[in-house]
Amino acid sequence: MTHTTQSPERRLVPDRNGAATAAPPLARTRPRRRPRPRSQLGVPPGEAWGRAAWAFLAPVTLYLALFYAYPLYRNLDLSLRDYTVRSFVQGDAPFTGLANYRTVFDDPTFAPALVHTVVFTVVCLFFQYALGLALAVFFNQNFRLSATLRALFLVPWLLPLIVSASTWSWMLNSDSGIVNSTLHSLGIAPVNWLTSPSWSLTSVIIANIWIGVPFNLVVLYSGLQSIPESLYEAASLDGASAWRRFWSITFPLLRPVSAITLLLGLVYTLKVFDIIWIMTKGGPADSSTTFATWSYQLGFGNLLPAFGPGAAVGNLLVAAALVFGLIYLKVQRKQALS
Repeated sequence: MTHTTQSPERRLVPDRNGAATAAPPLARTRPRRRPRPRSQLGVPPGEAWGRAAWAFLAPVTLYLALFYAYPLYRNLDLSLRDYTVRSFVQGDAPFTGLANYRTVFDDPTFAPALVHTVVFTVVCLFFQYALGLALAVFFNQNFRLSATLRALFLVPWLLPLIVSASTWSWMLNSDSGIVNSTLHSLGIAPVNWLTSPSWSLTSVIIANIWIGVPFNLVVLYSGLQSIPESLYEAASLDGASAWRRFWSITFPLLRPVSAITLLLGLVYTLKVFDIIWIMTKGGPADSSTTFATWSYQLGFGNLLPAFGPGAAVGNLLVAAALVFGLIYLKVQRKQALS
């Protein structure tokens, strides 16, 4: 058996007389390697994109470091040292470990403040969400003057907190408040809303609910706008009532929006200070004291401030918000995987 090698394919080209002759084979040239692209600054594109990304991240990173990380570090340092006014200025406070936290836990104000914080947070969250959801469903019907009424409901949210708290203090005043005047005209005995230990916490809860409802209304109304109208039409054709459509369509599809609304409301309500301090200052007899007002009283409300215990109470609030934030992230991850 003989092996034949194939010669490279020859091309036919015409000569001067018009006859076709075989042209010499084309020389196979090696493809030239393209030069590596470089940016205008002489930097490879990958490195340029990396530097651009860090340039965009730098302002955010600097902001978080200065206004979040450093204050948290300083607050933690305050809670672990025995700071006085002198050592706070000179920075030579001795390290005491968890002594400030033990002082807080042993303080007789701790238990009432914890109960008030839990009651204040839970009651405010429940009524703010319930009223906000009811108003969002109501305004989702797109009737006449719907946009105007929605704008009016935003007024409590847009007002400065000091204005809202001062207004409620005037309305609930025992002697000249409009609430007691209305009760008197109805034949009901006046209530010492701000000066009675039995009613002071209720008063600040009512004011905070009034302030927080517009936020829930706006967020939940936006969530309702994303639900397809075809689902309601199909449910109506199947004979579902309005109540059934709410529990089978509206409420389940609003769960992601409801979760973030409740989380943000929780973080805000835990740190509410302005309203309580302006209306009752945590009194009378600590009947409306929460962790937020107690932390301020310890750190700034006395002639001899206790910076360490005040910072420790503040860190308890931060830890509580962090725990609920982690629970929210875990629940969201489970929902995404399912």
